[in-house]
Amino acid sequence: MAARDGLLVAWRNLKRVPRIPELAIFAILQSIMFVLLFAFVFGGAIPLEGGGSYREYLMPGIFVQTLAFASITTAIGMADDMTKGLIDRFRSLPMARSAVLSGRTSSDVVYNVGILIVLMLSGLVVGWRVRGGLGDFLVGVALLLCFTYAMAWIGVLLGLLVPTVEVVQQLGFLVIFPITFLSNAFVPTATLPDVLQPIAEWNPVSTLTQATRELFGNPSPSPSGSFPSQHAVSLSIAWIAVLLAVFAPLAVRKYRSIDR
Repeated sequence: MAARDGLLVAWRNLKRVPRIPELAIFAILQSIMFVLLFAFVFGGAIPLEGGGSYREYLMPGIFVQTLAFASITTAIGMADDMTKGLIDRFRSLPMARSAVLSGRTSSDVVYNVGILIVLMLSGLVVGWRVRGGLGDFLVGVALLLCFTYAMAWIGVLLGLLVPTVEVVQQLGFLVIFPITFLSNAFVPTATLPDVLQPIAEWNPVSTLTQATRELFGNPSPSPSGSFPSQHAVSLSIAWIAVLLAVFAPLAVRKYRSIDR
């Protein structure tokens, strides 16, 4: 019952994409813009220690950054449903309460699969290549999608805490922007000030970026002896589990408290 209701809500959310094609079009254009800007504007100005293609170094960071920012889309969608009274309508229907949240998070993962495909195709155009095996590539993609799912729960919580679309958008950027840029997504952590390097190395965006670089066979310069860089895959899995364990229950609790 709960699974079926969750799938129905997810399908409802996905049906909005062809009905409002501007959502997908602007998301795709934004993704391509990031790839082109960083590849051609900053690519020649950021040398990598030990050599290697900056564009291959860049693309995993672009993947993780884009999927992290996708949580803002989730928050906006949740806040929009709250503002329009759809959440109250859902609660009045004979359906599982969990379906609203599970449907929202699962549909956003499916939606971001399309965005990730566009990013990868754009990366191939500018020179990014997967130099690892097929198995490692699939593991990297799976990590990215699991991270997307975990970030979607953060978006759900933000959308429930601040049920105003404009405020949610501003708050989302305020939270996500420093996390993505205080990382190794665009520059090696060794280039950051000493006080920021440990923060950047343990940042979940950094560990996932490092993990996907290793799995895709892309350049991944990192400080020697650094625990996050040496255990990037396992640490990324741990971060995903922590994010889910913290934010999913908080989102569920907040959703339940709306009834009271």
